[in-house]
Amino acid sequence: MILSQFQSVGRDLFNRGLVSSHSGNLSVRMGENIVITRRGTQLNSLEENDLIETGICKNNRATPLASIELPVHRAIYQQTASQAIVHAHPPHAIALSLTEMEIIPTNEWLPVIGRVPVIGWNMEVGPGGLADIIAQALKEHRIVMVHGHGSFAIGQLLEEAYAFTTALEAGCQVNCLLKSLQPDPSRKTSL
Repeated sequence: MILSQFQSVGRDLFNRGLVSSHSGNLSVRMGENIVITRRGTQLNSLEENDLIETGICKNNRATPLASIELPVHRAIYQQTASQAIVHAHPPHAIALSLTEMEIIPTNEWLPVIGRVPVIGWNMEVGPGGLADIIAQALKEHRIVMVHGHGSFAIGQLLEEAYAFTTALEAGCQVNCLLKSLQPDPSRKTSL
């Protein structure tokens, strides 16, 4: 049953363009353990061996196979009550994260996800980096953006974290369209 949840969310993330062929990762909490996607796996075609079980607080022999973002997932589970995490690379949200310190989705999505902080400005952001900062931000938010990198969403189920991810991207698409419709003040129009 857990595999089918990972497969459904992973396939939908890929089909919606929220991850590329080998990007993004998913995890769920299982007591003191975490089940996380394997390092470098394709979320659109997950199999049983693509799910790695390791400790939330300690390593085991499967740990080296886990996603490179394992330190972030561990920090989130250690510091929040979340049961599931979706890490994606939504393109419109990433674009806005390069220019905005906070993403304010359109009115339709604001009640669903609230204001989304963009963290990691003026910081070196690498895989597995900013783990504690991301976890701290997720104590107050359902989803956060890492500057120029991607989103981390939490939920009680993978589907809930996925829903927050798609809501963020939908709101960012509208925001990007609105920005593209703004007149360029440097252009002179002739009548």
